[in-house]
Amino acid sequence: MQNLRIATAQFENKSGDKEYNLGIIRKLTARAAEQGAQVVAFHECSITGYTFARHLSREQMLDLAERIPEGESIAKLTAIAREYNVAILAGLFEKDEKDQLFKAYVCVDSNGLVAKYRKLHPFINPHLLPGDQYVVFDLYGWKCGILICYDNNVIENVRATALLGADIIFMPHVTMCTPSTRPGAGFVDPKLWENREADPTSLRMEFDGMKGRAWLMKWLPARAYDNGIYAIFSNPIGMDDDQLKNGCSMILDPFGDVIAECRNLGDDVVVATCTPEKLEQAGGYRYRKARRPELYKDVIGQSHQSEQKVVWLTSEE
Repeated sequence: MQNLRIATAQFENKSGDKEYNLGIIRKLTARAAEQGAQVVAFHECSITGYTFARHLSREQMLDLAERIPEGESIAKLTAIAREYNVAILAGLFEKDEKDQLFKAYVCVDSNGLVAKYRKLHPFINPHLLPGDQYVVFDLYGWKCGILICYDNNVIENVRATALLGADIIFMPHVTMCTPSTRPGAGFVDPKLWENREADPTSLRMEFDGMKGRAWLMKWLPARAYDNGIYAIFSNPIGMDDDQLKNGCSMILDPFGDVIAECRNLGDDVVVATCTPEKLEQAGGYRYRKARRPELYKDVIGQSHQSEQKVVWLTSEE
């Protein structure tokens, strides 16, 4: 494998405005390509918008969702990839031939669709069905996987994707700055965003504290470290429907170190170089080699009824 230049982006999307969002994706892809990026990753539902979907009926979701790869957004994303000679990863709502609805994330290059993944633990709209498989695919000689937002909080998903061969896991999110049972969690006042040019300090304190980045850094580096993989985290910034998001899209190496991070209080993109040497130098590689699955295969595989509760979503209904 050769070194790989990957970019992760953050931007303020508009709910349901695919044309606008694809326009921002094109601008940030151009900026990433100028910095030598070969791959550019965007956040969960970056094409469609996300949080507003909690209000949509099944009929409205079907109007918003697209077939993959036949849909117009995939064609437009492919055209951007072709224009800048990069691979692009972005998210949208998907409908299949039976009009079943899914939360999807795709990778396209100049030739079209490379990979598609369906979120295993969707929750933003009751009409979304969960995906039923992990996805690992080749990209410039590297093995890559995808896990969307909540999927990464179930640690078995990350380990399984790594054991299937993923060297890089793309982790698109719409997260942070929502209420939770953990201390310090909560919404961030949108007025701080509106006043960010005059008072960036107050906003940064909220974004970087326990409502945001400080919580993220409790677990995200561990996913990269324990599994010895590159983690490509992408997250929106600004207003997503009525919720303020804090961005801090970042790339972590197999040591769990942040090697690139968006720090602007606005649309941004950063690029990092992934080197194959780190994959085997990292502790996670050695720990995976030392596993003794005969001790716990029956424990991990025992029957279990999945129960998923999202505190902020449940509390508002």
